[in-house]
Amino acid sequence: MEVREYGERSRRAAARMACLATEEKNRALLAAAESLSAHTAEILSANRQDMEAGRESGLSEGLLDRLKLTEERIQGMEKGLRDLAALPDPVGEVISDRTLPNGLRITKRRVPLGVIGIIYEARPNVTSDAFGICFKAGNAVILRGGSSAIRSNTAVTEALREGLSAEKLPPDAVQLIADTSHESAQALMHLNGLVDVLIPRGSAGLIQTVLRESSVPVIETGAGNCHIYVDESADPEMAVRIILNAKTQRIGVCNAAESLVVHRNIEGVLLPELKKTLDQHHVEVRADDAARALVPGWKEATEEDWGTEYLDYILSLKTVDSVDEAIRHINRYHTQHSDAIITENEENAEKFLREVDSACVYVNASTRFTDGGEFGLGAEIGISTQKLHARGPMGLRELTTYKYEIRGNGQVRP
Repeated sequence: MEVREYGERSRRAAARMACLATEEKNRALLAAAESLSAHTAEILSANRQDMEAGRESGLSEGLLDRLKLTEERIQGMEKGLRDLAALPDPVGEVISDRTLPNGLRITKRRVPLGVIGIIYEARPNVTSDAFGICFKAGNAVILRGGSSAIRSNTAVTEALREGLSAEKLPPDAVQLIADTSHESAQALMHLNGLVDVLIPRGSAGLIQTVLRESSVPVIETGAGNCHIYVDESADPEMAVRIILNAKTQRIGVCNAAESLVVHRNIEGVLLPELKKTLDQHHVEVRADDAARALVPGWKEATEEDWGTEYLDYILSLKTVDSVDEAIRHINRYHTQHSDAIITENEENAEKFLREVDSACVYVNASTRFTDGGEFGLGAEIGISTQKLHARGPMGLRELTTYKYEIRGNGQVRP
């Protein structure tokens, strides 16, 4: 099927989606979750084939982790759909309602975006998450995944479509482009008039390519060079615990910590203990000269390391003399995704919150919480690092727009 036909079929499905009652959408989401459960064996079989091919092609451990599905992860996908069914429907919500002196009543009401295109890489769970959140917000979605996950994505999509069909709803509310060539991505990026917005999810290279080449409007979901700054007043035990979680709880995700910034007044206490803990988890540290003087076993960091999203068991480490220097370093090298300060100094905490220019800024907590589910938004469509329309985890409301409804009784403009 030509990519344009996907767009035409999605546009027809979107017209139906915009008119669905909340109850209809919720029943369909629950049916889709049941269908995922019923087809778990087929999905896992397809994923094993993708994993084997990925290993043979030399995918990194981080990318293999993103690609891998387990029964537990599929159950998480099911739960995401059920959680969405339980959330309030944003479509139809009245944002404002006022009457002008001339008697015109102007209502600002939330409506679906329409057709959303998603270009993503080796993340088969995105297939379910993207469908669910787009669907609950009244949108049709066209998915274009990478070749490394094509079998998994196909199996998941077929299960979702089966769930929609069981509820007599258009299965074309979710479509997966079978062609994983560069040409199919290019075609999707130019479906103006059929696709309303495009959301890339994946590497910095993928995101920048879509931003550069797409003529369809794009919501940028950024790569995650996430920083943790350990202030001089930090509790060292808390710092080690947070760093370990942010770095190793799951390495192949955009909210994992990649860069560590440490105040020199605490490095003597913190770094030896941190080394012991990170060594137990086989984390390679690339550090500046000051840190390596205390921990000679760490590798020397290069300028490139400060701005790298590793998606691996690697962490860069920079030492600084003040919170101001830490903020300057972070704002220079981060990706405006998620950054954290560990401190007992309230003034420094507030300064960090004010001056670090990221979508999500933390005090004394792991960056791994940057997630739609953790924020209570349901399954997210991605983490937006731009400043127009949406920023941070994009939940249901971020996948809607609004229109003005104007009611009069014969008014004409003088």
